[in-house]
Amino acid sequence: MNDKLNRMRREYESIPIPDELNEMVNRTIASRRTKIKAMPWLVSAAAACILLSVGVNTSPAFAKALSEVPVLGQIVKVITIREYTEQNENTDVNLKTPGIAGTGNPELEQSLNTKYLEENKKLYEGFKDEVAQLEKGGEWHLGLESGYEVVTDTDRLLTLSRYVVESAGSSAESRKYDTIDKVNQIVITLPSLFSNERYIQVISDNIKEQMCQQMKDDPSKVYWVEQPGIKPEMPKEQLFRSIAKDQNFYINQDGKLVISFNEYDVAPGSMGVVEFTIPTEAIQDLLVSNEYIQ
Repeated sequence: MNDKLNRMRREYESIPIPDELNEMVNRTIASRRTKIKAMPWLVSAAAACILLSVGVNTSPAFAKALSEVPVLGQIVKVITIREYTEQNENTDVNLKTPGIAGTGNPELEQSLNTKYLEENKKLYEGFKDEVAQLEKGGEWHLGLESGYEVVTDTDRLLTLSRYVVESAGSSAESRKYDTIDKVNQIVITLPSLFSNERYIQVISDNIKEQMCQQMKDDPSKVYWVEQPGIKPEMPKEQLFRSIAKDQNFYINQDGKLVISFNEYDVAPGSMGVVEFTIPTEAIQDLLVSNEYIQ
C-alpha cells in the first residue's frame, strides 16, 4: 500500500506537460498579434479558449507566453496549474490547484502560486499519512477534495477562494481567501484595512448580534454564541467570543466586508461554512479609507 501511495504522489507531482502546449499558444499569439489594434478581442478570446481547454499543469514557459499577450490579463485571471484525481475502493481524491496570471507582477504571482502548490502538497501528505494508519485494519473510506472559485472580480479587486472538503463518514469544509488589489498589485490583509486593532472587537460584536438575530428569525439556525436571557447548552469557553486578527475574509462585489468561518468553527457542521457581511457604517470610523470598503 505504501508503494502505491508513493506512486500516487509521484504521479501527482510529475504529470507530464505536452510539448505542443506552448507551441499551440505561441502559434495562436503569432497569428493574432497583427490584429491586436483592430480586433483585440480576437486575441483575448482565442487565448482564453486555449487556457480553458488545456487547464491542467501549466509550465513556466506557458506562463511566460501568457504574460506576453497585452490584453489577456483583463480576461484570464485564474487558471488551473495542477490537477490530480484518484479513486479506488478506499480513497477518493480530487485536488485542483489554482494559479494567478496576468497581474503584471511576476513576483506576486510566483509567491501566490507557490503557496497554492504547497497547500495542496501538504494536504496530500496529510491524507497519505492518514491512509497509512487506517490500512492497518478494518473497513474505511477517505475522501479529499480541493478546488477554487473566484468570488469577487471587479476592475479593482480579485478574490480567490480555495476550498477543502475532507470526508470520512461525515465531511468538513474549510476555505481560505486571497483578495488582490489589481491596481497596486498587492494582497490585501484584514489588519491593513483598519487604523487600529479595535476592529477585532467591533466586528466580533456585530457578528454576535447577527447570529442572535438570525436564530431569532429562523429557529433552524444554530450558532455557538451566548444569547441574552438564554442559558447556553455548552461551556462558555466553547462559545464564539472573537474573530482572529487575521480572520478569513473577503470583499464582495458590492464593496462590503465579509467575514467567513469554516465548518464547526462557530456552528454545527449542518450550518456549513458561514459568512457574515459587516455593515460599513459599523466599521466606518475604523477604516483607513474607503478605497476598498464601500
